[in-house]
Amino acid sequence: MTTTATFAGMDLLGVYIDGAPAAGSDTAEIVDVNPYTDETIVTLQGASTNDVDKAYASARTAQREWAGLTPNKRSKVIARAAELLAERREEIVDWLITESGSTAIKANKEVSLAIAITREAATFPARMTGQIFPSNTPNKEVRVYRKPLGVVGVISPWNFPLHLSQRSVAPALALGNAVVLKPATDTPVTGGLLIAKIFEDAGLPAGVLNVVAGRGSTIGDYFVEHEVPSLISFTGSTPVGRGVGAKALGGQHIKPVSLELGGNAPLVVLDDADIDAAVGQAVVGTFLHSGQICMAVNRIIVDASVYDEFVEKFAAAASQVAYGDPAGDGVLVGPVINDSQLNNHIERIDQAQADGVRIVASGEIEGRVVPPHVFADVDPDSELAQEELFGPLVSVIKAADEADAVRIANDHEFGLSSSIFTQDLDRGARVAQAFAAGMTYVNEMPVQDEAHIAFGGERNSGIGRFNGEWAIQEFTTDHTIGFTRLEG
Repeated sequence: MTTTATFAGMDLLGVYIDGAPAAGSDTAEIVDVNPYTDETIVTLQGASTNDVDKAYASARTAQREWAGLTPNKRSKVIARAAELLAERREEIVDWLITESGSTAIKANKEVSLAIAITREAATFPARMTGQIFPSNTPNKEVRVYRKPLGVVGVISPWNFPLHLSQRSVAPALALGNAVVLKPATDTPVTGGLLIAKIFEDAGLPAGVLNVVAGRGSTIGDYFVEHEVPSLISFTGSTPVGRGVGAKALGGQHIKPVSLELGGNAPLVVLDDADIDAAVGQAVVGTFLHSGQICMAVNRIIVDASVYDEFVEKFAAAASQVAYGDPAGDGVLVGPVINDSQLNNHIERIDQAQADGVRIVASGEIEGRVVPPHVFADVDPDSELAQEELFGPLVSVIKAADEADAVRIANDHEFGLSSSIFTQDLDRGARVAQAFAAGMTYVNEMPVQDEAHIAFGGERNSGIGRFNGEWAIQEFTTDHTIGFTRLEG
């Protein structure tokens, strides 16, 4: 049964190409479901490879004129998009709660993050500076110009669909690129179609931003391997990210990638930590958005001298976390996004019970709502500790001392975000630098993101950095031009 919906008066149909919403040409529909109620929100006609061709062609044509505008004109459009995000906050929050299962706490935070990166991006057009170098050749000067890449392909995830789309879209547009955006099929509205409407109303010329809501099995590889995009910006799981990287770099049309992938964030509690502060930060860092965050705390590594105290206090705090209806006041844990994720969590919980793992906080699963689960005395080499949980589950591990805690923290394939708790900030700085991670925070949870500060990971957590000056580097390229003065 076809279900229709609108955002800010725009019909949600499946694609947005050359400034207009339309139904996709794939034969398969995308049924957008509320993960809490299981009700259908909207039924979209998905994009086909033909739609991808049209979107990239539209972007390539529109990009030339867009890049030729003066910096202040591009900046004005991006700044207006930030204003519209703020003006339509209530409607966007409702969509995030309904479509992605976001709690009101998380949804409001996500809108704020999207506004912040859009405002930051509005400053980028005037920050595209080049360089002039002297040459070893007489009468020669060499200039390095910073230029837009051209067309950027963006693939975004379902967990923070608005922000993790906007984090690439806004900077890429601000710097003179055109964008084709493929949102996750679980969140095609908040991850894509909604953003198209925001930029349309902000005055972005038709074709500069195009959205194709399509199944990965239908258009994913084609989207990445296409000849038009000069960069693929992907946020998602490490296994899928490996495939994206291989296809972008190893295909017929070689292009760079920007990858923000999975994590297994450690939160380390040293022997001199403020235990109550660590517990409070660990609760939010673990259970915000049901743990469906790449930076969420997966492992809490605690010095043996304070281990028992921490476990007792953390288990008690986790047991008091509000969960259920994501629209409810104070709810931190809502539904997980779909049945596949739910079944993964059930399997992990069942396996932990079968293995005799001590479970110090738990609850009955209702629908797709999984209450906070805390596993204590976890073997750091076990699958429970080594894998990204991406849910309201967390492992607590005992470390013999500081060196052992650092060893355990680094003993995994990822390297996105991390935390250390100590009352000695010099010690915190020293230990933080020993972490194999792109980001480490002392006396704070690892779930952090500021629009002007480098964001990204090491090892299997990704390639490249987002935000601020780092985004300018990611979404532009250098063009070296030499000038020789002829004599005579």
